[in-house]
Amino acid sequence: MSKRTILIVDDVDFNRIILRDILEEEYEVVEAEDGIRAIDYLFNAAEQPAIVLLDIMMPEMDGHEVLALMRGNPVTERVPVVFITAANASTHEVRGLQEGAQDYIAKPFNQEVVLARVRNLIELNLYRQDLEQQVQKRIAQLMRTRDNMLETMANMIECRNLESGQHVKRTSLLTELMVRTMLARGMCPDELSAESGRMIIKAVPTHDIGKIGIPDDILLKPGRLTSEEFEVIKTHAALGSDIVRNMLADDEDRAFFRHSYDICRHHHERWDGKGYPDNLAEASIPLSARILAIVDVYDALISPRVYKPAMSHEQAKQIIVDGSGIQFDPALVAVFEDLEQEFKRVHETQV
Repeated sequence: MSKRTILIVDDVDFNRIILRDILEEEYEVVEAEDGIRAIDYLFNAAEQPAIVLLDIMMPEMDGHEVLALMRGNPVTERVPVVFITAANASTHEVRGLQEGAQDYIAKPFNQEVVLARVRNLIELNLYRQDLEQQVQKRIAQLMRTRDNMLETMANMIECRNLESGQHVKRTSLLTELMVRTMLARGMCPDELSAESGRMIIKAVPTHDIGKIGIPDDILLKPGRLTSEEFEVIKTHAALGSDIVRNMLADDEDRAFFRHSYDICRHHHERWDGKGYPDNLAEASIPLSARILAIVDVYDALISPRVYKPAMSHEQAKQIIVDGSGIQFDPALVAVFEDLEQEFKRVHETQV
């Protein structure tokens, strides 16, 4: 096993020599004679040192400034730092600990103290890293279980609705097409990032889970709904958002909860404010719901339902284009028009 690296930062040669002599038998020692060289090394190193021994009183850039730069950079923010202090420098010690240093070593150096503190901090940091990895693995496992549960629930609802479950898969794929194109074009930068786009795609299967609360005689009615029956159907949006809130409000992944909630509740809102359940209009409708409004309508139109036959791609396309600025976000309709052949291909291959 290769030796772990320790960076010694001190403008006094004699101090660096003593610390090297103490540590080099167990560790790979790297030296920097001032704060500027230390930061250059840290910010450009292929692998971060296991610990930094950092002098406080140095010209040009003192130890406090080096520590502040380290803690402000994601590459170095978790690297353990031990301040090297004078025997009477208690003020610096307190300040250093408050700023994020893990410990301090006083001059003149005691070999046994130096080795003990370095060993302990390295072992503690390794233990922390291992614990964090285990926690992250567990969280990832729980999220996979959550995603599978939600997708299974969505597929069960589709099957109850006499669908094969492919609606869930197609709407996810179509949403992904929209999101990737929008990201490539730099659209909606305040609402859409690579990470939020990923969460929107993951949240799509939840969009119709509120239909679990709709009676069969309405959900599966082969003919046209009465106005009263349609009012019942409309409640699935609010029902779905309530289910999402109850299931996911305490989820570790707050972005997933937010996008799932927004998609469930608002994918039937309209650009002109005449949708449901909250009569939101234009940009007040969450972006995820504006995207899914187009995707969901397209797939519903070109798919057979108990109450209607399937439309052609061209018919569905024209309905969406005609709804630009009325039912749908005009900017997103433009994206749909550019992707219409891709939409058609997805439907033809995912039946």
